[in-house]
Amino acid sequence: MQAGKPILYSYFRSSCSWRVRIALALKGIDYETVPINLIKDGGQQFSKDFQALNPMKQLAIIEYLEETRPTPRLLPQDPKKRASVRMISDLIAGGIQPLQNLSVLKQVGEEIQLTWAQNAITSGFNALEQILQSTAGIYCVGDEVTMADLCLVPQVANAERFKVDLTPYPTISSVNKRLLVLEAFQVSHPCRQPDTPTELRA
Repeated sequence: MQAGKPILYSYFRSSCSWRVRIALALKGIDYETVPINLIKDGGQQFSKDFQALNPMKQLAIIEYLEETRPTPRLLPQDPKKRASVRMISDLIAGGIQPLQNLSVLKQVGEEIQLTWAQNAITSGFNALEQILQSTAGIYCVGDEVTMADLCLVPQVANAERFKVDLTPYPTISSVNKRLLVLEAFQVSHPCRQPDTPTELRA
C-alpha cells in the first residue's frame, strides 16, 4: 500500500462499495482496494481484523468525501434540490437495499429469497419512480450527477440480478441508462474490480 493513499475495503458486488467507488472516481481520488469477500468463510466482514477496523461491519463514506473533497459536489447548493437528493438516497440506501441485502436474505430462507428481494425492490421502485418523475432532469435530480445517482445505479443492477421487471419504471430506467455511459460509473462497475470473479468480468 502506498503511504497516504486511501484504502477502500470493498466487495465487487456490494452496493455500498459500488456507491463509494463511483464517488471516488467522480472526485478523482486514487485509492487502494482491499477485497472483503461477503460470502467466503461465512463473510470476511465478520472477521476480528475487519471488525476492529469497522465495528458496524458496514461503510459510511460518501458524506465524509463530500465534506472533505467538495469538488465536484455530489450535493446541490440549492436547498430544495439537496433535500431531494438526500430523500432519494435515503429511500434507496435505507429503504430498499437493506431489505434485499445478503444478511437479510440469509434470515428469510433460501426458498423465498427471490420473491422477498423482488417485493422489496418493487415496493421501493414504485415510490422512487413517482419521485423521479418530479425531480429528474438528465439525472435523478436535475442535470448534475449527485449522491442520488450513486445510489440509483447499484440498486438497478440489484433489481436486474433479482429479475425485477423494470418496464413499469421508465424514469428509473432512462436515468440509469444515461449514468451507465459516464466514465466514473464504468470504471467502478462490479465487472471491473480487482476481486471480480473471472466469469463475471467484462
